[in-house]
Amino acid sequence: MSGTERDVLVVGESLVDVVDRGGEVVEHAGGSAANTAVALARLGRPVRLATALADDRYGGLVARYLGRDAVALACDPEVVERTAVARATIGADGAASYEFDLEWRVGPVPDEPLPLAVHACSIGAVLPPGADEVVALLARLRGRATVSYDINARPAVTGEGERLRAAVERVVAQADLVKASDEDLAVVRPGLDVGAAARSLLALGPAVVVVTRGAEGATWYDAHGEVTVAAAPVQVVDTIAAGDTFSAALLDGLWERGLLGGAGRVRLRDLGEPDRTALLAHAGAAAALAVTRPGADPPYRAELERSA
Repeated sequence: MSGTERDVLVVGESLVDVVDRGGEVVEHAGGSAANTAVALARLGRPVRLATALADDRYGGLVARYLGRDAVALACDPEVVERTAVARATIGADGAASYEFDLEWRVGPVPDEPLPLAVHACSIGAVLPPGADEVVALLARLRGRATVSYDINARPAVTGEGERLRAAVERVVAQADLVKASDEDLAVVRPGLDVGAAARSLLALGPAVVVVTRGAEGATWYDAHGEVTVAAAPVQVVDTIAAGDTFSAALLDGLWERGLLGGAGRVRLRDLGEPDRTALLAHAGAAAALAVTRPGADPPYRAELERSA
């Protein structure tokens, strides 16, 4: 990256998905943050990743996954004793359930070069001790960079209830853009319907909350109301990295419209319906391609353009 080119800084976990498909076990490099960074790189966006890896076999798998698409590391990742593992079981509908073996922390991330956006996600945003470092990083950068947050709740490793809710809200309060699935909202806002849950997050300060609902599409919530876009019908192989791909494509669409960075913050709050609809459709199309193939395999821009 040149001294003047700006990028997206993604911060959070990298891991290896050990996937059981009815007795056939396959290992895929992934993790919410790593997948988002790779998806952004495949869309042609310069990206850095602040993550944690060990010098072990699984760390090598992740390093090759990141290196294939030239994802740069924002800091020294070797701050844990072993690379994290998620054991995923794929159901008949393609949905994945997880068990985790994960330790999370992150090394010091320099404030320069200044990113256009910083994206936090999933386990890394809420699991101590690394979560404190993530929130401090967001607070340092939010005046000059767009802050994006994908809740991507993983109660199997973070727990749930009041402690998780408070941890999520701490990150939401730093964010300009929050993305959550309907399943995430059921974890962090139990008892509320999707719309009420989304609006309760919006009240914490972000400009936008986007809720994905799988085959039912996605909805954009902001101070002006809501916009829903239907999902493209596809044959689902598995849902690994679908949400991460959606987040990356949403950032890509915002970048295309000049809506990232401190200067874009005010405009993000006042997008018209055509832009909101187009952003959801773009992100949904990328996620739809991701679910048609196994493991974390976000689409390249050329693939997305061919599918349009």
